[in-house]
Amino acid sequence: MSESEKTRLIAWSHELRNVHGRLREALTVTQQALAAGETVEPAARDLLLFCHGFCTALTAHHEGEDRHLFPAIAEQYPQLRDTLHHLQQDHSMIAHLLGGLQAAVARAAPPAELLRHLEGVAAIMESHFRYEERQLLTVLETLALGTDPQVVLGPL
Repeated sequence: MSESEKTRLIAWSHELRNVHGRLREALTVTQQALAAGETVEPAARDLLLFCHGFCTALTAHHEGEDRHLFPAIAEQYPQLRDTLHHLQQDHSMIAHLLGGLQAAVARAAPPAELLRHLEGVAAIMESHFRYEERQLLTVLETLALGTDPQVVLGPL
């Protein structure tokens, strides 16, 4: 294996960590916008943008994993199919929670309710990311997948 091939293979583990980091940052910015919105009414528009952006980015990340990353892992590492199934179940649960958050934002729910939605998403998302990283980072260092990282892991 050439050095450039090795670098590209290992890059998948770095890509996943980087995307998770950016999604964590997007969640923090969204939470801060909500906290500011508790006292400043014009922040509600910003909150809509932050929530929409965060929800869209997290959804795109999980859809890319489900469509591209997980099938490639299952093909090359069939012993991880149960792990991948568990991760996909997490994706469904997170999608449901994001739907609740988006509905609450759309109906201009009180800040306390929006915070509860965000806290729920944050808790499940963080647990999911940690599990995914524990289970997949080593595998991603050897994964052969010739697809654009933004397609696989989302545009963030």
